[in-house]
Amino acid sequence: MSALRDAAMTSKAWPFEEARRVLKRYEKKAPEKGYVLFETGYGPSGLPHIGTFGEVARTTMIRRAFELISDIPTRLICFSDDMDGMRKVPENVPNQALLQENLQRPLTSVPDPFEEFESFGHHNNAMLRRFLDTFGFQYDFYSATEFYKSGKFDEILLRCVEKYDDLMAIMLKSLRDERQQTYSIFLPIHPETGRVLYVPVKSVDATEGTITFDDDDGREWTLPVTGGNVKLQWKPDFGARWAALDVDFEMYGKDHSTNTPIYDDICRTLGVRPPEHFTYELFLDDQGQKISKSKGNGLSIDEWLTYASSESLSYFMYQKPKTAKRLWWDVIPKAVDEYHQQLRAYPDQDDTQKLANPVWHIHGGDVPESKMVVPFSMLLNLASAAGAEDKDSMWAFIRRYAPEATPHDNRDLDQAAGFAVRYYQDFVKPSKQFRAPDAQERAAMEDLAARLEAYDGTVDDESLQTLVFAVGKEHGFENLREWFKALYEVLLGQSQGPRFGGFIALYGVTETAALIRKATAGELV
Repeated sequence: MSALRDAAMTSKAWPFEEARRVLKRYEKKAPEKGYVLFETGYGPSGLPHIGTFGEVARTTMIRRAFELISDIPTRLICFSDDMDGMRKVPENVPNQALLQENLQRPLTSVPDPFEEFESFGHHNNAMLRRFLDTFGFQYDFYSATEFYKSGKFDEILLRCVEKYDDLMAIMLKSLRDERQQTYSIFLPIHPETGRVLYVPVKSVDATEGTITFDDDDGREWTLPVTGGNVKLQWKPDFGARWAALDVDFEMYGKDHSTNTPIYDDICRTLGVRPPEHFTYELFLDDQGQKISKSKGNGLSIDEWLTYASSESLSYFMYQKPKTAKRLWWDVIPKAVDEYHQQLRAYPDQDDTQKLANPVWHIHGGDVPESKMVVPFSMLLNLASAAGAEDKDSMWAFIRRYAPEATPHDNRDLDQAAGFAVRYYQDFVKPSKQFRAPDAQERAAMEDLAARLEAYDGTVDDESLQTLVFAVGKEHGFENLREWFKALYEVLLGQSQGPRFGGFIALYGVTETAALIRKATAGELV
């Protein structure tokens, strides 16, 4: 372990770089609270999305890295901002009229449109916890409503009253003149309507711990800031939460980056050192546009998990978090295959290489063995060539290619075969476009078919790849990429494909020859 820890202290893998920054906070003494606190935040105005997964997965990777380099205990809190007022009605939920009637009420006071939980906020919190539990994340769940109403936030709220002018000065610098006239860090909860009010505060009494304001009807109210009677505006709330919990690390998207100095100043003004933070780049759809919950562009968690494993999604999240990532259907096969490539490489790597391998961070050092004897991209092309309807038909080919493989002993392969059929049916099949070969391509393909029909050599990837290369060269393809592209377009109806020798070995020598004959006879177009 000491050798691995030594390697971790110099590892260039980004989770270790972040973990060392957190550890540096406690070079002189351990935290008084007895642990290092990692936090992620969640706005439960809608269902959890892929950004939520990314934050928790990446924070967990940093937490695991920290636990290797330090003996200080750690905690991960997932904090739900469920006291926020519902600003607009989500489009993807039932009972729209019911929600419309409850605009501006805290999410935990809005009726559940699904009629399953105490409130809409409770419903979304339950979805979040189920979502996190599905992935096996270790975390403590905190509700802002419970935090405000139970008194756990009272100390920091009273400190906000004492420091009201200083906190207002921080916020006013960031606001336009018009907004400055009505802004307050405190948002009262109306005693009668239960709605979150965005109204000016007339006075703040630090001795009594109260605020005075007029509601929308002009009636004056004085409320204590404690006990869930008010909440903080979202920017002050961010920094105040850090101060109240003594958070050591939190990450968030690039869209928060301009607010980081505000969050830090709020926390510092409340007498607590701000946490380390990490800003990640946002996800983009196929058009390069930022992914939005309201637009529904990009991929959802459920959509990814319909076609690939959760580990492949974790692998995707590990890669270059500081770089904007295109999140679209075609990234899934690449993520699956690269994840398994890293699994296969792991056992033969030294400590430094292992700690730089994404699978160490995905599995916390307890890295499983890959049983994917067939790449996912190859399974997709097999499904395409065979017109597969279920994974049982896929296994008929897989067993011939890898006789020792079984669905029981190769569970990742069995799962991937099912995913491949689903992916093929939903994405590849509708977009397949076969074409007829030109004269040069036809002659080469007929020659290849004849050689395969007469083939009595070793049925392995390399031998068959060499054969395909030889045919392409002999038929005058100066750029062999054009030869392979022709094979993909004519035989598979797509412009890209697998290493063709491996495809023949998997699909079958005789079967590939028959496929070529059908293509050259015009039966696929």
